[in-house]
Amino acid sequence: MATERRLPLAMTRRAFMAAGAAALAARRADAATLPRLAIIDWALLETALALGAVPAAASELIQYRSLVVEPELPGTVADLGLRGSPSFEMLRQVAPDLILISQFYDYQRPQLERIAPVLSLPVYEAGTAPYALVEASTLRLGEAVGLRRKARAYVDDTANEIARRRAALAPHRDRPVFVINLGDSRHFRAFGGDSMFGDVVDRLGLTNAWTDTTSYSAAAPVGIEALARRPEAGIVIVEPSPPEVARGLPRNAIWNALPAVRDGRVASIAPVSHFGGLPSARRFARLLEAALSHWPAS
Repeated sequence: MATERRLPLAMTRRAFMAAGAAALAARRADAATLPRLAIIDWALLETALALGAVPAAASELIQYRSLVVEPELPGTVADLGLRGSPSFEMLRQVAPDLILISQFYDYQRPQLERIAPVLSLPVYEAGTAPYALVEASTLRLGEAVGLRRKARAYVDDTANEIARRRAALAPHRDRPVFVINLGDSRHFRAFGGDSMFGDVVDRLGLTNAWTDTTSYSAAAPVGIEALARRPEAGIVIVEPSPPEVARGLPRNAIWNALPAVRDGRVASIAPVSHFGGLPSARRFARLLEAALSHWPAS
């Protein structure tokens, strides 16, 4: 009888171990069947990484690690050099099955196609809020590399995460916010409605204080005095800032006179790619929520 009572437990353990082994084998098989990728555009690079498609090579990896940050880039990825002029010799050595570019790099296509097939996915269009376009490109990328279900799940998870953060930010909905990057202590780059930052601000239920025209994400250079147009607004600075900003900004009389500065409605957040994909959208939403949590409710 004792043996009969122990048998179901033993069978359960064996079944569990067998299921785990099968799942691991399936993951390894998936990895083995993924195409060997080379990626020029950072938005597509971060998207591929988020889906689990680690490329063989990509561009400007040192800058990626400092400015894009997430998803983490494995050390196995070879560096192709500048996005605007990648090393074709390195590409030939990498021997990719597929090269991913955005429309920004379509001028490279004739040379790239001599090495491997090229897939160009749009990530930004002038004057258009980019989130929906990046969603579509995420799904197309997933389809191209055999990760359609993962891509669909990532798109849905990102929308759900932004919806959760929208609810958390409800106390701040009545206060507009400038999202800027400082060029020096007197000028900034303003992110408008055709930027990922502006699009996510809107999806979070907040109001973008910058309503002037922008082109491909931002207007620059803009004088610091422009921030006085909306005295009720808060200011979110997306790093990095040049070293001279720390020295010059505290001495800038216009900056110090801004109501947002006087009232403590200024926050700096870690770097986020303003030409990024859905991973950057998620990172920005998370950092923005954390920054605004220290502000008084509007």
